[in-house]
Order: sequence, then C-alpha cells, then structure tokens
Amino acid sequence: MTSNVGGASSRLNYADKVMLAPMVRIGTLPARLLALDYGADVVYCEELIDHSMLQCQRVENELLDTIDFIKEQAHHPVFRTCAKERDRVVFQMGTADPERALKVAKLVENDVAGIDVNMGCPKEYSTKGGMGAALLSNPEKIKQILTTLVNGVSIPVTCKIRILPKLEDTLSLVQLIESTGVAAVAVHGRFKEERPRHPVHADVIKAITQAVSIPVIANGGSGVINRYEDLQRFREDTGASSVMVARAAQWNFSIFRPEGMLPADDVIRDYLRYAVDYDNVALNSKYVLQQILQAEQQSPRGQKLLATQALREMCALWDLADYYDDVQVRRRAKQEELERKKGLSRYEPRLVDGIYTMHVEYIRKEYPSAVSPKTILLNWSRSEYLPQPTYETVKQGSDTKFNSVVTVGDKRYASSFWHKAKKLAEQAAASVCLRTLGLHDGKLQAYITEAKDDGKRHVEAHGKSPSVESPQRKKCRTEKADIAKKGDDGDESEGQISQSKVQTDVETTKKKDVLQTLKADHKVTKNGDGDEVDGEKCHGIDS
Repeated sequence: MTSNVGGASSRLNYADKVMLAPMVRIGTLPARLLALDYGADVVYCEELIDHSMLQCQRVENELLDTIDFIKEQAHHPVFRTCAKERDRVVFQMGTADPERALKVAKLVENDVAGIDVNMGCPKEYSTKGGMGAALLSNPEKIKQILTTLVNGVSIPVTCKIRILPKLEDTLSLVQLIESTGVAAVAVHGRFKEERPRHPVHADVIKAITQAVSIPVIANGGSGVINRYEDLQRFREDTGASSVMVARAAQWNFSIFRPEGMLPADDVIRDYLRYAVDYDNVALNSKYVLQQILQAEQQSPRGQKLLATQALREMCALWDLADYYDDVQVRRRAKQEELERKKGLSRYEPRLVDGIYTMHVEYIRKEYPSAVSPKTILLNWSRSEYLPQPTYETVKQGSDTKFNSVVTVGDKRYASSFWHKAKKLAEQAAASVCLRTLGLHDGKLQAYITEAKDDGKRHVEAHGKSPSVESPQRKKCRTEKADIAKKGDDGDESEGQISQSKVQTDVETTKKKDVLQTLKADHKVTKNGDGDEVDGEKCHGIDS
C-alpha cells in the first residue's frame, strides 16, 4: 500500500495494526521475526542512539543473509536486519539533534520500512543527552527533528511520546507533531514519572485521537493485555487506530496469535531457532529467555539457564542442541564456499610471497583462559629446540587494524584476516602456524568447526607439512637411530645397557646445550607474550 505523507512515498500503513513496541535488549532480530510469525503487523527495533549508529558501517552479511550495521572494531552489529522483515520493521532512534538524526536515517533508509524517534523514554541513559522524554519539554526541538527527517527521507517518519501533566499541553504537542508531516504518532498513556505499575490513561489517548487526523498508536496497556482478545479491547478503550505492545509481548511473543497463546517452552524453542539462525549474541538471547520464564527462573531449568554462557548450552536445555549443531555444519559449508570464491581458506595454507597464509580470525572467548596459540607455539618451539618465534606486526593506515607474520625456524606464517588489536593479530599468526604444522591450536572443542585437521588437509594437498626441524632436533634423531641400530647388531643385554648409558649421556648433554643456547641467543619468555623469566626455569625441555 502506498500513500503520500509529508511528501514521502510510504510503503507502510500505520492504521489498523498490532505492533511490537521498541524494547531495549528485547527488540533484536530474533524477537522481531518471532513476533511477525505469531501475527504482529509491524515490529520496532530497540532504541538505538544516533552517536552509536554514526560509528557504524553498513555490511551485507553473505553468511547470514542479513544487513549488519557494525562498528569498525566490533564483533557484533549494533543493528541487524534481514529481507523477511524488510517492509515491516521500524527503526527507532534516540536523538536530540536534527542533523545527526538525518544522517542515521539516511544510513538505514533502504533497509527498513520506517523511521521512529523516541520521545518518551524516561530512563536516565536517554534523557541525560536531551533525548527521549527530555524532548517533551522542548517542542521546538521536536519540530526541527521531525521536519528534517520528513523532508530528508523517502520512508515514513513517526515518533513515540508520553503524555504531559496537562491535557491541553498534550493536545498542543501532538498537533505540532502532526504539522511536521509525520505518518503517525505512538502514545504511551503515562506521564514520564509513572511506571508500568501505574494505570494507563486511556482517556487521554482517546482525546488525542480526536484532536489529530493521523493514525494514533496506543501503547502502555500491558497491564490490561493478557491475551490476543485484549488487544482489540484496548484499541476500543483508547479509540486508537493501532495498538503497540511491549511487556505482554516480552513475557510471551505469542500474544499476537489470534488462535491463542502458546506455552512458554514452545515460544522459547521458536525463539532459540531464530537466535541460532541469525547468530544472536548469547548474552542477549539469555536475557530474552529470562523475561519469558518470569517466575520460572527459580525452577531447576531456570537456574541452569542462569549458569549458561554459550548459545548451544541454552539450546541443550530445550532439546535443541542437535538443531544448533546442524546449523553450524550448514553455516560452515557455506562459509567455505564463500571463502573459496574469494580465494581464501581457513583450512589449506597458501604460499603467498613466501608466507604460509590462511584466513583465520582469533576470538579470545574460543580458547581456555590459560591457553593461547602463542603459548602453545612457544612451548612447541622449545620442545623442538627451535629459536623463540618472532612476530612482525604492521598497522593498516586509517582502519587501525593489524596483521602479523610469525617466523618459526626458517618458515613464515600469517593470517589474511586483519584484527583490531596487535595481540589478536599475533595470536592469529600463531594459530596459522600450528594449523599448518598439523598441531592443535588450543581452541575449545565447542568452537572447533573444521571438518578435518588443518595439517592433514595441507598434507593431502601438498604431500607433506613444511619442515621446520632444527639442527639440534636432527642431531638427536640421528643419534637415537644410530643407537637403535647398534643395539640390533650386538648382544641383546649388552646392547640394552649400552643404549641406556649412551642415551642418558646424550640427553644430559642435549639439555645443557639447549639451556646454554637459550641463555646466549634468546630471551626466554613466559606464555609467549614477552615477560622475561629465568632461563634455568624454562619448561618444555626433555629432562
């Protein structure tokens, strides 16, 4: 349906709709999609602050088929959306400045159905910057922001307000808002000092509907909305065109189902599937599940949920671990295909300008607290009597990202992934080295997605792993082979005694030589990160 409001061509009609209200920490992509599945006509994202959004870049996520707005040095997007909600999602921003608001609106304009400005949030994090409910006392600023947006974007613009202490002031405010050309106004029927425990002022919302000609969206009725039929009753009580639901939906998203609400466990399973499908942040998913559980958080399963940290752990509590694993397998296959098309690989190292290169991102949470690829590589190098690995790290100009090359023996290794910190880049380089050599880099089993051992893939492709054997290791290997041969040629008991004595002498000499070499030529470090320790105490050497 297309209409013209304030000169903007609109795809979204705000009349006669039931909507998911903007809710901080609730209104992320999985919750919005679930609300749409259950029957919501329109969904709002959580309030996102203009300053934060202006630090984001728009990225087409081919792996998830989403559009992500992500900060330069972040792992997770500030805002994620997808084609399924394209024509029914409204982007709500927190702003106190017309120009910033317009920049944000232009950034997301082609990926959402509408723009909304939060003018009703009474929380300090919103009001202290002159946003949210703080705007209610500054009608001129409201007019500037809304007029700038309406004239600046091609999609409909709305705002969400709270009512003022005096009815005449509230009516004057909504008439000013209407004059800016907005497509609709959402009204939370409480004063900014009131909270959900206070009754909603349905009579004030009704007076507003009679004072303006644009659709009025009634909000604040969660205290009287307990099932789908209550949505229509609240609409009638307020005389509003549409109804926006917050807390009732937060507790059970199936409030939008005309057929009736579903049990909490069913809603949780449906939510978790979307959380897995769209790689939602585990902490955010956990928070949403806790809101759905409500009093059941004290149950045995609720207590187990409280102890979870990873999305898979949450899935396991509702018998969805297999679903999680299946999605990861499919995603891994898709990732490999995308990387192949781009000439990248996380599995098979490529020799680029004399450097063994793989596309590896180092993510700290995927490793035990006391283990890292650098630590493992350092200890392995010591056990092989190789010099300590050395790292050459470069910084990418304006992007403030880092890439590192590690040298082990006479071979060099690097990741083609640029990291946000020098230490992360070095860990990635160490991981590439370990994988190329067919060694485990320490990653926790839950995060291991490789179908095969990386070194085995390299052997299959190239016939052998790159050799980094040191002269000391080669000498020891030769001596052991000679001793074994002499033992076979001579008397069995005499050979055993001779071999034992020679081997002991060789190992004693070997240990002394290695310690002297380490002391003379290298700084022995702890955990591979540059802290000096006494060379006599270095471990990882055969004794």
